[in-house]
Amino acid sequence: MNLKKTMVLSNTYYYGNHPILVAVDNIIFGFDTVEERLKVLLFKRLVEPYAGEWSLIGSFVQEGQNIDDAASSVLEELTGITGLYLEQLKTYGNADRDTGERVISIAYYSLLKLEEDNAQLRDQHDSFWFDISEVPNLVLDHGQMVKDAIRKLKIKARRSPIGFELLPEKFTLRQFKSLYEQIYQAEIDDRNFRKKILATGLLDKLEEKDKTTSKKGAFLYTFNKEKYDEYLSRGFDIQFH
Repeated sequence: MNLKKTMVLSNTYYYGNHPILVAVDNIIFGFDTVEERLKVLLFKRLVEPYAGEWSLIGSFVQEGQNIDDAASSVLEELTGITGLYLEQLKTYGNADRDTGERVISIAYYSLLKLEEDNAQLRDQHDSFWFDISEVPNLVLDHGQMVKDAIRKLKIKARRSPIGFELLPEKFTLRQFKSLYEQIYQAEIDDRNFRKKILATGLLDKLEEKDKTTSKKGAFLYTFNKEKYDEYLSRGFDIQFH
């Protein structure tokens, strides 16, 4: 086959097909240490179809833009924070998933400390933190994306120290246990939890106490960064129930 004919076939292969839009959608989790609830950030959709209904936040991938960069840009624009935990979840590509146009969406999940949440930016996007057990009906297949992200979070929590990304700098063991109970959606034996988590060396006990719930107070802990980096690179397998 000569070069000219090969070029013609190549052009037909690429340009003879209908273009498909590619989008990214972000599932943003946060842990409320006061209510001790794991929450997901949802938004009122601004465009048709389904304008005004609850949705995840996302955007189309622009020409010349990497998909990871597109997802990061959405997160940074919303929070004003760079370097937040962000991981690709899954690709959603059913032909009828979006009635507006043929769109393939790559979903990402991210973890946000609620103390870092920028309320002004959230208000601009008309958003609200929902308990993961009270997620309303969402547009398109966004409800499935949230369910898939929660399942992924359960697996990740067993193998990686992700609590570091959701808790404030200082926290109590009760708050830490509540976070894992929220992720697993199950009660965890207190003695078993304390024994296993303290054995990892991930936590450093402080002299400070949190006295917001009792006069006696509860000792505060912080993450050991060295151990965190170690477990982040090699992982672990820790089960509390």
